Amino acid sequence: MKKLALKIDVDTWRGTREGVPRLMDMLKRHQAGATFLFSLGPDHTGRAIKRVFRPGFLSKVSRTSVVEHYGIRTLLYGTVLPGPDIGKREASLLRGVRDAGFEVGIHCWDHIKWQDYVAGKDAAWTRAEMKKAADRFREIFGENARTHGAAGWQINDAALAYQKELDMLYASDGRGTHAFQPVDTAGQPLGVPQLPTTLPTLDELIGLDGLTSDNVHLHLLKLTEATPETGHVYTLHAELEGMRLMDTFDRLLAGWTRQGYQLVSCVDLFHSLDAAALPKGRVVMGEIPGRSGTLALQA
Repeated sequence: MKKLALKIDVDTWRGTREGVPRLMDMLKRHQAGATFLFSLGPDHTGRAIKRVFRPGFLSKVSRTSVVEHYGIRTLLYGTVLPGPDIGKREASLLRGVRDAGFEVGIHCWDHIKWQDYVAGKDAAWTRAEMKKAADRFREIFGENARTHGAAGWQINDAALAYQKELDMLYASDGRGTHAFQPVDTAGQPLGVPQLPTTLPTLDELIGLDGLTSDNVHLHLLKLTEATPETGHVYTLHAELEGMRLMDTFDRLLAGWTRQGYQLVSCVDLFHSLDAAALPKGRVVMGEIPGRSGTLALQA
């Protein structure tokens, strides 16, 4: 059966408290698996205000109603209001996700800090941030994380290498077309296999070319009419599909089921592949339509 993996990025405290339980209920109704990737440290969403100077950021904000999706209070965390420690406050909820049968993994420690700075940071900074997240994951779940999905699809070679030291099985840190084994500039294997996100996200599509929350699912379903040999990976967000865009996501799940997809976790998709035979490739930074700034891409 052809597989489509659902990768859920949980960026904020509100998304953890409100979006995650709603998504769990919906996924169970559709008998769908999924991978939940958690932000495990402080919610500093308000510090994203400095992105206002990034080319394309304002146009994306105007299209996707950031205030409606995240809420005023969340947009003040880390500036006017102290950032709540998500992992400490919601440890029981996070364990409940795993106990319900879903795969869990690391998104980041501090989402805004990682997304805004990791691409230009050295190995020491990168490892320190990842170690905080890995330690917190172990504290909450009593075991090491087996997967990582970089916040904002921001990554560097030091982070890729450290994933192997952390004994991860695979990761999903960037965008691309098929599973692959990353390599360094000398062509040597770097880190663990990558399952890149293969489909655009709702916030990249809504507001462009006449797409709305009512019809964007039809566009995505056209993109999944053809199935790559290594399957699809769709990234959703607890703050979007788990809240104001739940109806859109519900239509997507039903549509993918009609197309004959088995909706699975990323680890289920990974286990269906021959990891030793994956093609090799570089992870590079570049741009994609609908998203401001650069992000990690499969070369």
